[in-house]
Amino acid sequence: MTINTSIIPHNETQRMAAVKSYDILDTPSDGSFDRITAIAARRFKVPIAIISIVDHDRIWFKSHHGVPVDQIDREPGLCASAILNTEPYILLDAKTDPRSLTNPLVAGEMGLRFYAGVPLQTQEGYNLGTLCVIDTEPRPIDQDQIEDLKDLASVVMDQMELRISARRAVAREQLLRQEIDHRVMNSLQFVSTLLTLQSRDPSATDGASELEAAASRISAVAQVHRNFYAHNADEISCLSFLNGLCKDLSAIIGRPISVSGDEGQGAASLIQPIGLIVNELVTNAAKYSEGTIEVSYRINGAGARELSVSDQGSGLPEGFDPARNAGGLGMRMVTSLAEQLQGHVSAGPNPAGHGARFTVTFPA
Repeated sequence: MTINTSIIPHNETQRMAAVKSYDILDTPSDGSFDRITAIAARRFKVPIAIISIVDHDRIWFKSHHGVPVDQIDREPGLCASAILNTEPYILLDAKTDPRSLTNPLVAGEMGLRFYAGVPLQTQEGYNLGTLCVIDTEPRPIDQDQIEDLKDLASVVMDQMELRISARRAVAREQLLRQEIDHRVMNSLQFVSTLLTLQSRDPSATDGASELEAAASRISAVAQVHRNFYAHNADEISCLSFLNGLCKDLSAIIGRPISVSGDEGQGAASLIQPIGLIVNELVTNAAKYSEGTIEVSYRINGAGARELSVSDQGSGLPEGFDPARNAGGLGMRMVTSLAEQLQGHVSAGPNPAGHGARFTVTFPA
């Protein structure tokens, strides 16, 4: 069916996208909308009141008081003309109004004579359809009645906004549940891998101490998650996350930890490996050094991230390379986590004085 271009709004593509976003077309009848059309019919003392949605080739009726059909073609529908403007579209006598003389609904069997429609307008300014009242006899209309019809149209839109908000809230909740399930599965897989590595550690000699070390690392996973969920969002301030995590670590190891660096957002998927790297390097620094442990998060000119942990201990052996000298479980974990970030680990002396600094560099 070809639609008369004179009844197509200039923003038809965006308007139809708005119609689809409300997901209301072809939904079952709804008591709240039916009550609005019943009130409108009583207020105007007319036999017909309709809540219409203008689709690309039809006018679909969400509520149709006093008329048995639930849709008509878009071409003869007066609602298609009513959505062209923001003001009410009113025909006091359709048989004498030049806008409707040849309309099949007026000249045909229905014999429509009176029509008053108010656009159902979204907050963005798109007209989805109308709330209209119809009679087969001509009649006058005063400004108070027009204002009442506009108010009822606003109530229709309020109901539609409530419904779309509820659907979006349910969708967000489902997505959050899926994301939590995904992260829990990842954490359980990480714990499983960690325990496997612990069991294969060639330096392990005492079962009790190894279990204690494993329990400590599993606790670290929980600690990272606790700080992660305190910043529940798709993107998280890494510096804010590290401040919270290091505050907790400081209380656990009984050592001061300073956090410095650049403020920047990071994808939520990066936070777990970042947190576990910091936990492992800070815990290791606490074993082999005294004084304040420094954690730094920097963003360089190319956008790459540099996460470093510095201590004030005796420093590293000459020629130490994390990739080649990753004999211990902790360093193997850090190297593996850095690879998850598509980065690498480097080590060297603490530029601020004696001690060592480990740095993980990874792309934005």
